[in-house]
Amino acid sequence: MHTVRYRYFEPRLAPRRTKLEVPGWGGEPEPRRDGSHEHPWHCIPFSEAAQYGVELFYPFDTELRVSQRDRRVVLDADWGPDPGTGINWPPFREFGEGYYTYQLLLDLKVADDMALLTQPHPRFYTSAADDVPLAVPALLRTSWWPMISFIVFKTPPQGRTHIFRPGEPFMQILFVQAEPDFELAPMGEEEAAERELRDRRIYASRETLAKETTWTSSTNTVFDATYRNIYRAARARAKEPGAK
Repeated sequence: MHTVRYRYFEPRLAPRRTKLEVPGWGGEPEPRRDGSHEHPWHCIPFSEAAQYGVELFYPFDTELRVSQRDRRVVLDADWGPDPGTGINWPPFREFGEGYYTYQLLLDLKVADDMALLTQPHPRFYTSAADDVPLAVPALLRTSWWPMISFIVFKTPPQGRTHIFRPGEPFMQILFVQAEPDFELAPMGEEEAAERELRDRRIYASRETLAKETTWTSSTNTVFDATYRNIYRAARARAKEPGAK
């Protein structure tokens, strides 16, 4: 269990473990059955990825609409006078060509071997309106960097508008190993054969594994719970005493 300690200068950022909102950006609470529309929460890999980090909420009462005109970012909001608190005002600023920044009034302290990875909020991938701000990925080693950082966002293409709404999540932060300590190596013959055999066994057993869980959505897309059922079994085995 890793502990991430935080301090903030803007409580309304309200950092919390990301929640998959249903109903909401995660879809509607339609059951997995014939005739239902497919929703993001139906997909276990997406649901796990979406809830893996910490989400931050837009902390201002003023809605901000971001667009592009003549290759320049347009930050449309009625910010009013500088409140005199010492923070950047307005809090969002143009940054080079095609980007803009926000001064994040939040400090997250991680262990020496960990880092923060900024990400778009997962609702960026579920919004039919394509109006969700696009946070640019960045790795921040905050074990030794207590400075308040600015977050970079990508300007939407011409004709699109990204919107920051009061109280709405606008980005996600993941906590990862600071160093990418892995290497790529081809499988040996024995390992590759074992993986191939497992692949074929799952394929051959799919009808049994998916029994009573296969359904066709309103868009005539076929789904089944093969992955979900194996996932549950794997998690149950991992919790058994003595499991490695």
